[in-house]
Amino acid sequence: MPGMDSGREGSTRAAGLASTPNATERLARSGVAGQERANGRRPIWIALAVWGPGLMVMLADTDVGSLATAAQSGARFGYAMVLPLVLLVPVLYLVQEMTVRLGILTGQGHAALIRRYYGRGWAITASLALLASALGALVTEFAGVAGVGQMFGVPRWLSVPVAAAFLVGVASTGSYRRSERIGIAVGLAELVFLPAMVLSHPRLQALLPGLITVPHAAPAFLFLLAANVGAVVMPWMIFYQQGAVIDRGLTRGSMDAERRNTMVGAVLTQLVMIAVVVALAATLGTAHPGSTLRTVGQMAAALTPLLGVTGARVLLGVGVLGAGLVAALVASLAGAWALAEVFGWQHSLNRRPSRDTAPFYVTYTLALAAGALLVLTRTDLISLAVNAEVLNAVLLPVVLGFLLLLERRALPPAYRRRGWRRWATVAVCVLVAAVGVLAMPLSSGLR
Repeated sequence: MPGMDSGREGSTRAAGLASTPNATERLARSGVAGQERANGRRPIWIALAVWGPGLMVMLADTDVGSLATAAQSGARFGYAMVLPLVLLVPVLYLVQEMTVRLGILTGQGHAALIRRYYGRGWAITASLALLASALGALVTEFAGVAGVGQMFGVPRWLSVPVAAAFLVGVASTGSYRRSERIGIAVGLAELVFLPAMVLSHPRLQALLPGLITVPHAAPAFLFLLAANVGAVVMPWMIFYQQGAVIDRGLTRGSMDAERRNTMVGAVLTQLVMIAVVVALAATLGTAHPGSTLRTVGQMAAALTPLLGVTGARVLLGVGVLGAGLVAALVASLAGAWALAEVFGWQHSLNRRPSRDTAPFYVTYTLALAAGALLVLTRTDLISLAVNAEVLNAVLLPVVLGFLLLLERRALPPAYRRRGWRRWATVAVCVLVAAVGVLAMPLSSGLR
């Protein structure tokens, strides 16, 4: 891969090319690799050290919009959304695994590959679709931050700018790995929803029938199903992970570890989603079936009988804040990376803001500022979040179409899916994209 100097960490990532490898990769080539070949296996500390992009993007996948969509699903339809969320685990992995191969084997980001193989016009089109998705996500994330602040008496004019400033600082450290570690640490706060599910004491008598009862004739359920698909496979995730494995400097030797990282993340993010569905189904969905949520405070109120007022607010506040911050970081970086790849700007987090990297960092900061400003005009968080996820689903035909085309054209033949695996991947992507197309006519079902 280009730019693989072992003596420095922060080389330029111009026009989507790979940056300098990290210390793990250098060790793997200078002695540790020999030990690995001799033992026939990779030392576990090396395998764990290359984890990052997959886990980061999956934690971002369970963003505020996803949590709100899951909460709405549990409140309105009980446990009926659990089975679709389980079935979406392999779909999520299938999509994101393609970005791992594309990023590592080509050394170029998603927008850069579209530009290379299909021209600048299509690259701009795909990037605009990404920006629409990313802006919708940013508005949702900052709305979540504002909602958490309001639960504790902090006005949104204070909480939202502080969150935006924090995210600008995280991306400006001059180290992709440092930014990634901060993002993962913040995102892991989402795991608080797992004990919340246990504490909700879901009844097996209701849970088991709910797994096989799908109200497919209800427009509101189909709309929420489309929203959950959009909440699982988001356009900005595809752009982010492909760019992140490059900025991280991962090589072919790291590909299996990154795949495992992505699989673990896919399972984890769906477990969090299921935990929210179950917790709300066992509480609000049981006491008041068909309820419609409007604010983060209403989500907390649903958990109050289990945890008390303070406990519910703290648990929900920690989970939503962690989800919102890591997703805002990933979505805004994905948008900035995409535009930088289209226009040839230097765009590595391994370089601090400077004259050379100014267009990239300005784009990143403006995206955050736009999301922060827009959220100050909206109060209906849940409706906003669900509609943002449906927008993601609607954009999937464009995003997944390019992903499948690049998998066939940009990868070396030995790394392409073949035979039944290829057609199974195509069928899954077409099915997921079709759900997005069906979402718009059903949009009135939630109102």
